[in-house]
Parts: sequence; C-alpha cells; structure tokens
Amino acid sequence: MITVNAAKAILAEQDFPRTTVRLPLPLAVGRVLAENVYASCDIPAFNQSSMDGYAFKFADWQGQALQLNGVLPAGHAEPASIGAGQAARIFTGAPLPEGADTVVMQEQTNVSGQQLQILQNGLKAGDNTRPPGSEIRKGELAMGKDLPLTPAAAGFLAGTGCAEVSVYKSPSVAIIITGDELQQPGVPLLPGQVYEASSTTLRMALAEMGITDIALHFTKDDPEATQHTLHNALTMADVVLLTGGVSVGDYDFVVQAAARCGVQQLFHRVQQRPGKPLYAGRKGNQPVFGLPGNPSSVLTCFYQYVWPVLRRLTGHSDELRTTQAALRSSHQKNHPLTHFLKAYYKDGKVQILNAQESYRMRSFAVANCFVALDETAKTYEENDIVNIYLLPTYE
Repeated sequence: MITVNAAKAILAEQDFPRTTVRLPLPLAVGRVLAENVYASCDIPAFNQSSMDGYAFKFADWQGQALQLNGVLPAGHAEPASIGAGQAARIFTGAPLPEGADTVVMQEQTNVSGQQLQILQNGLKAGDNTRPPGSEIRKGELAMGKDLPLTPAAAGFLAGTGCAEVSVYKSPSVAIIITGDELQQPGVPLLPGQVYEASSTTLRMALAEMGITDIALHFTKDDPEATQHTLHNALTMADVVLLTGGVSVGDYDFVVQAAARCGVQQLFHRVQQRPGKPLYAGRKGNQPVFGLPGNPSSVLTCFYQYVWPVLRRLTGHSDELRTTQAALRSSHQKNHPLTHFLKAYYKDGKVQILNAQESYRMRSFAVANCFVALDETAKTYEENDIVNIYLLPTYE
C-alpha cells in the first residue's frame, strides 16, 4: 500500500493531454477557454447615451433653455445632428447626434413646447454617455486562455460580437459495474442480491461536472468477461471507471484484466479508509480507475482521486476546497489509516456523521464535506481542529 499523499502526488504528475472543441457561446458556458479571445470591434462602436434624456453640447449651454430638435431611439441608424443651442430627445443605447457630447436625465429637465430647461446642478460635460471603446477596444484581449466561461463571461463575449469559442472538451467516460450480486433498482431482490447504486451516483457526479458523454457497462465476476468489457470500453471512452473487483479476493479480476489490456498500473491499494483497494492506471492518454465496490467507498474515492483528474482534463486547475473546523463532538480513531469521514460543516464547526461504514450511503446523502484524519490513531476531543474537504455541492 502507499499513502494518500503519495497516491495523489502520482496522479498530479500524470500529463493527461486535453482536447479542444469549438462551440457556440450558449453551449460553452461552464467550460474553460482554450484560446485567447480578442474584441473584433470597439464596444460601444459609437458615442452612446446611457440614459433616457436629452443630448446637447455642454459648451453651448450656459443655463439657458435649449431648442428641441429631433428624437433618437435606440437602434437609430440615420445620421443626426444638432446645432448650437439645440438638444435632441434621446433614449438609452441610442447614438449621440453629431454636435452633442452630454446627456441630461429626463427627470432633471422641464419641457415646455419645444423648449428644454435643464434643472440639474453639477452636470458635467460627458455625463450619461458611453464613449466608443469604453467597454473594450478593437483588438484588445477580452478573455484569456484557461479562464472559466461563466454566464457573465459569456454575456461579455457576446456583447463584443463573439459567437463561438474554443474550449476544452469534456471527456467521454465509460463506467463498468462488476458484481454478480447486483440487481437494478425497481426489480425485486432475490436471495443474496443487493441493489446497484454506484452507477447512478457516478453518473450524477459526472453530470454535475458537465460530463454527459457516459457509457454504462455491466459485467460478471469473471476474468474473461471483465477483460472483454474493459477492452471495449478502452476503445470507446477517454476515461474508464470500474467499480468492484479491485481487492485481492478470489472473485476480484479488475487488476489482472487491466494488465492484460495493456493498462500501466500507477498504484493499487492506498492506506485509507474507506477505499483501501483503490486502483489507478493509464493506457496511453487514458486514465483508468478501479474503484472499490461499496457505494460509499466509490463516491469517496471519486471525489478524492477521480474528480481532480477530470477537472484537469476539462481545463480547470482547482482541487476540492479545504478548510479547518472545530469538531462538534469527540471521535475515537483506532486504525492507522487516513480516514475520510462523511460530515456536516456549518458556522466553523463540523459534525462527523453516523453510518460511516463503506456500504452505507445514508450519511453521504446529507454530508457536505469529508473530515480528513491522518494515519495517527488517537482520540479527538470536542472543539479539536481538523482538516475538512468541502464537497462540490457545498454552498
């Protein structure tokens, strides 16, 4: 076995190449930019009003009434101009007429016939206008490579005239579920069977990451069947996840199947609980993970080991968020392994939940973090400070 830190270091050293795809902006939100994006024109492209009001030339106004001349709605395309002592009715987003450089809000005026009286004190030249290029200049860097494309970022790029971008592609993932004892939910259990939940858990965790190209395979606890299913998955998917069959029992065939399929083993078995049998390997540029069979172990190992790799493949550089918190109650740790314990964090304190056994998902269903306890066997007292990993769903 190797330590948790050693296993994570091995995965961090792996240079899994990322691929790119060009997508329309609305389909690219949540992805990471794979290119620099530059503005194709000045934004705004003209002197623009930022208010509903009246446009005039500030130098011509000495406090006297101005003569109204014309109406300029947003989208007005015809050239317009005003003379000395004149003003034009203008609306938000409309181009200023030639000869105007300032807009007064309509609430700060009084109109009588065709005469405009400006009531605002402290009005300055250029007020309530948007100069050309005040948002961004033509050729200026709008967004840099490797930045996440949030809804706000997509809106900004759309406002510069950008319609599509190059982003890092989400990998395709094959999930292989092993185990003769598994039954699908909705079907009555036969003697010796348990309901299969890991595929649902993994598919939802992947979808939460924006990964939707997922193929699901089931295979028997048989060496040839396991090898055949893994071989097929490796020909079709960028990443392969297997659940079950990674321990050292008589019916655990994943490790030998991986070797026969040409997968290079990175590590097998980690000094942790849950998830000690965890396997990681690669075939060329394809990551392969053999996750334990118990549902809680599957999800724990996914977040601790698979999630960071998938985030890197999709262009992100983050890890699970970590912080420290005070324990709400004491905890006895008897095993010399790193423990990842389902817990609930709030207001600077964390409660280790009941039902920590690897087959139990009940505590995971309400957890928002892991408490990470190192390999030291010890008693933790109430208010002791511990390290925690916040789950991606934590808010």
